[in-house]
Amino acid sequence: MQNAHKLVNSSKRNTLKTLAVGGATALLAGKAPYVFARKKVTLRILGTHVTLQEELRKQAMQDLGIELLFEAKGSAAVLQKASMAPSSFDLYEQWSNSINVLWAAGAIQAIDKNKLTYWDEINSLTKTGKVSENAKIGAGDAPYKILHVQENGSLGADHTDQLSFLPYVHNVDSFGYNTEIIPRGIPYETESWGWLLDSKHRGKVGIVNAPTIGLFDLALAAQAQGVVTFNDIGAMTKQELDTLFSYLIDLKHQNHFSGFWTSVPESVDFMRSNRVHIESMFSPAVSALNGQNVPVTFAAPKEGYRGWHGVMCLSSAIDKSRSDAAYDYMNWWLSGWPGAFIAKQGYYISNPQRSADYLSQAEWDYWYRGKAAAEDLRGTDGKLSVKKGDIRTGGSYETRFSNVAVWNSVMPTYDYSLQKWYEFISS
Repeated sequence: MQNAHKLVNSSKRNTLKTLAVGGATALLAGKAPYVFARKKVTLRILGTHVTLQEELRKQAMQDLGIELLFEAKGSAAVLQKASMAPSSFDLYEQWSNSINVLWAAGAIQAIDKNKLTYWDEINSLTKTGKVSENAKIGAGDAPYKILHVQENGSLGADHTDQLSFLPYVHNVDSFGYNTEIIPRGIPYETESWGWLLDSKHRGKVGIVNAPTIGLFDLALAAQAQGVVTFNDIGAMTKQELDTLFSYLIDLKHQNHFSGFWTSVPESVDFMRSNRVHIESMFSPAVSALNGQNVPVTFAAPKEGYRGWHGVMCLSSAIDKSRSDAAYDYMNWWLSGWPGAFIAKQGYYISNPQRSADYLSQAEWDYWYRGKAAAEDLRGTDGKLSVKKGDIRTGGSYETRFSNVAVWNSVMPTYDYSLQKWYEFISS
């Protein structure tokens, strides 16, 4: 946090004007004015390893004066637990594709927008669906479509004072590949989801084992290979799913897939051990591997990314004392330091202008502006993750989020897709 009191220079300010579209750019403060917890309580937070990191837990407890218990599991496991046992957690952290399931199950309650200190700073991505005028919104559950609780209790795009989730961490995902084995492609031109299903990589392919995430990686790959064309990839029909999974099961019987990972650490192990050469991947895994001198590139597929948006949700079973602390924690996440911390593993925050002052100019330019690194950069683990001269694949924040093909989604055929997914995994 040694950069916390530096003034943002003119280069950052120019970028911030763009990033603040749809949200007022607030004055940067050296000390974030979030509200402190009213009394010593313990918050139980259920989520994945993506955001439930020890450094964040320690910093939040120090800043807020509360106890935090993190329970990190794979994405499918946390969604199942939260849906069935809302009394087992106070806050839930995962991705927007979980919202429809949690809302329908009555596991989460509406968040009062008026209690969110930084709502006006949140940019337009979750408010309108676009971070820039020419951006593609992307198929499926674009977060703005399910953010607001409507008068009839449904979720929709019309703005209200009640939210289904706090918009915070987000990114675009694709796949990573070892450039010592697979020649480096050209972002948005030659890199393709189809590489995941190319016979050249048979036996060395890893896929994320999450039916609302891995499904879209494979659907984008199959469509790129010309195996199936979806009318709407964000809402596949049963017939389209039958065609897709018939093909995938056949590939699995040919031992095309080396494994299916359920957590970021496991995906790192897959690549580091040479079990795979190419796999579904999240940004922290790429940073971790680069820090271990494993030459992995995060692809910018010509078909577009699979987008995801982090959601922080309030349990329907939370009590009043914990509720106050939960709002403090939600506001803390948008207070500056947390957004800067997760930027160093390749993630974005919904009000980046507040985190800019906690990043060096070189970090800001690399992670948000898509410029070449002016110096070696370290990740959240303190290890070298970006070498001087490197350019982030996919470019700037605006460029990457202007190229979303589909969002992590729960489709109308969700139950059927689950059935097909587990048939595939167990075949």
